[in-house]
Amino acid sequence: MRIALFATCLGDTLFPDAAKSTALLLTRLGHDVVFPPGQTCCGQMHVNTGYQPDALPLVENYADEFGDASYDVVVAPSGSCVGSIRHQHEIVADRYGTTALRERVQTAAAKTYELSELLVDVLGVTDVGAWFPHRVTYHPTCHSLRMLRVGDKPLQLLRAVRDIDLVELHDADSCCGFGGTFAIKNAETSTAMLADKIRNVADTEAESLCASDSSCLMHIGGGMSRLQMGTRTVHLAEILVSTEPAEVAPR
Repeated sequence: MRIALFATCLGDTLFPDAAKSTALLLTRLGHDVVFPPGQTCCGQMHVNTGYQPDALPLVENYADEFGDASYDVVVAPSGSCVGSIRHQHEIVADRYGTTALRERVQTAAAKTYELSELLVDVLGVTDVGAWFPHRVTYHPTCHSLRMLRVGDKPLQLLRAVRDIDLVELHDADSCCGFGGTFAIKNAETSTAMLADKIRNVADTEAESLCASDSSCLMHIGGGMSRLQMGTRTVHLAEILVSTEPAEVAPR
């Protein structure tokens, strides 16, 4: 399958390992992963803060770059960005674009998937051959859970990882308090929500906190770092791409 990778803004500027791991994992599974060089932001932050007209060029660019018929599917290591592409791009095209743009947006959005969706629903894979001998807890991000409704697909993938110690996170489906500019405009509320999330992570005694969105990991990780918890954040793709060293692999 020919798969186009949408790296996302955070992947490009702050968390490249999530995008790199996604590409490496899918290549290892036998697929042709392509990185369209003209890709930019999906426009989510513009739409969410009330600047919908300013998102139009970004929506047009996404449709141009990823609507290419030579790509069977598009993948992004972010439920948040995929949620925007599926639910916001058509709104922007309807209000500020043309009928032709709306059709192009629909074409690109229909084949865009978050990583766990692509693996489980499209490729039919839950065991990707990963090995991660650590105690891990999983935070289901709001957009992946509520907008995309990925359900337990990430957990299906994590449960198949060899030697992982996967522990349940209490009140897992509660928001971490990030929400992009919400954390800035409503700092006190955001901080209170973050404190609850961090407390629940600490109770698991996990070495690593896993999620499918780098933005949420950035928010929670920042809080845990300030408390010197020692719990590291890791994107789902980084766990799934991890393999056992050759020298200790079973013979």
